[in-house]
Amino acid sequence: MRQERWEGIPEDLARTAEFHGHLCPGLVLGYRAVKLALEKGGWERPQDEELICVVENDSCSVDAVQYLAGCTFGKGNLFFRDYGKQVFTFASRKEPGRGVRVSLRPHAWPSPGETADPEERRRKAMERFLSLPPEELFRVDEVEVELPPAAEIRPSVLCANCGEPTMETRTVVEGDRVLCIPCSRGWIPPWKARKGEGTQSS
Repeated sequence: MRQERWEGIPEDLARTAEFHGHLCPGLVLGYRAVKLALEKGGWERPQDEELICVVENDSCSVDAVQYLAGCTFGKGNLFFRDYGKQVFTFASRKEPGRGVRVSLRPHAWPSPGETADPEERRRKAMERFLSLPPEELFRVDEVEVELPPAAEIRPSVLCANCGEPTMETRTVVEGDRVLCIPCSRGWIPPWKARKGEGTQSS
């Protein structure tokens, strides 16, 4: 059941909060960013993976991308760049090369000194993010985008150390042994650690 504090907000934001698990400033930012990007791009939420998004953070805002735009890791149309910025770049595989980049403007967040209470700061931030005109909250740029390859199913091979099936393109060859990335970096599977074995055992 929807929590009482979600009342009075747009229905699609309430559904996004239900998907995410809670309502917070980061989710509201993502909500506004996705809605703006879809509007500027002339796109709707696709049935499959034709819309892609490159996100430059791993915060709550990304769950709005997954829910509202249908871009997910599982479908191979959500790409994470660990840049620590509230930036979202969308593109459609039906329009190669054309993208929309939405970036949070400086000073979009309310001043930390406005209130000392953390919950009050969160509430004020959400109110601000919902009330500001989109052009005051975000910068929007049309950009050229080199679309990442569509998701492919790759064959798996067994790691020579841990024996776990590993995507062939994510293995490391050491001599005549094919290892998963963790084992190539010295990881010892828990069942081998209990036996006192190391990564040199096959």
